[in-house]
Amino acid sequence: MQSFSYDKLSLELKTSSGRVLVFADPHIGFELSRGLRVRTMFEKSLTEFIKEENPDLIIILGDIKEPLGMNRFVKKLLIEFFSEVGEYSVVITKGNHDGKIEKVTKEFKNVNVVSYFILDNMLFLHGHQTLPEIKFEKAFLGHIHPAVSLKIGGNIKKVKCFFRVRNFLILPTINPYIEGFDVREGIKMIPFLKDSPSGEAFLGDGTYIGEIELKRKA
Repeated sequence: MQSFSYDKLSLELKTSSGRVLVFADPHIGFELSRGLRVRTMFEKSLTEFIKEENPDLIIILGDIKEPLGMNRFVKKLLIEFFSEVGEYSVVITKGNHDGKIEKVTKEFKNVNVVSYFILDNMLFLHGHQTLPEIKFEKAFLGHIHPAVSLKIGGNIKKVKCFFRVRNFLILPTINPYIEGFDVREGIKMIPFLKDSPSGEAFLGDGTYIGEIELKRKA
């Protein structure tokens, strides 16, 4: 049984292609760069979640892996991950950490790596690039691992959130071991949203946190 509430860090969309599971920034192999001496087996529990959801299509909003390049260990983890989800159609909108990802995905006919993806007038992309010149009604992206600081029981705690700026919804990292970035700082890393004055934050259970001012006053 999977241990984490991955459903609160992902989205399920009903589309013309059926039920679509959308999540962002798994950063598989993150242990190597985070100083962890033990294997978390995160990617194993993520595949268990995917199988429980049994979607018609999976859209991963970039940064499927942690290292910018491709080493032997991460290649092994990715092959195991894609093998486990071989029965599902997978679209990866390539992120800034996904260098050489095609060396692995070329072996899997069910996996499609693209710079962005359009479905039912919805745009899916990682968020580190410039906005493609196409028409869309709303967009879903990742990249900045959005989080907000909340006062819980007298203490200030940073919690992951979904963050909406106009018709753009930014998803948190689905990796439970990776903490998010404060949206006020993270938004600067998205070229087409970096000058946004504010946005709205939601917790994974749908709780509305409120409007967050992004342009700090002098």
